[in-house]
Amino acid sequence: MLKQQFFNINDGLGQENRISIANELAKLLADSYSLYLKTHNFHWNVTGSMFNTLHLMFETHYTELGLAVDLIAERIRALGFIAPGSYSEFGKLTKVKEHAGDTEANDMIKYLIEAHEVVINTARSVLPIADEANDQVTMDLLTQRLQVHEKTVWMLRSLIN
Repeated sequence: MLKQQFFNINDGLGQENRISIANELAKLLADSYSLYLKTHNFHWNVTGSMFNTLHLMFETHYTELGLAVDLIAERIRALGFIAPGSYSEFGKLTKVKEHAGDTEANDMIKYLIEAHEVVINTARSVLPIADEANDQVTMDLLTQRLQVHEKTVWMLRSLIN
């Protein structure tokens, strides 16, 4: 459960809805940040015949994710809660699996597809909560995130032999 700020917000969402949405967005933030870290790790450590292609692609992906985590955290703040921001908090909230060490390029691609699908499923799980609360701002954020992650999965799948 996220720590709430101590001020009244009269935005029409209601306290219980803001609590539910913020806590679910915290999971999306943790998954997104974990994916960012995984992607950055693979960018640094990719080798092989697809090095240049993957190195540049992963850089594009982690740069976009770096901007996305900021938007998600800021939405949590706008709802009146403290956004999680430590590895220990993210570790408790994320469903994205870690992969460290020496990983083959094709495995990197597969692991990133899996991680993007985790983020997609997390984002989808927040949609009905935001919809029920009539929270169009969160729904818009989620729709944009889904679009990016689904497109990224498609592009990554296109690389698999």
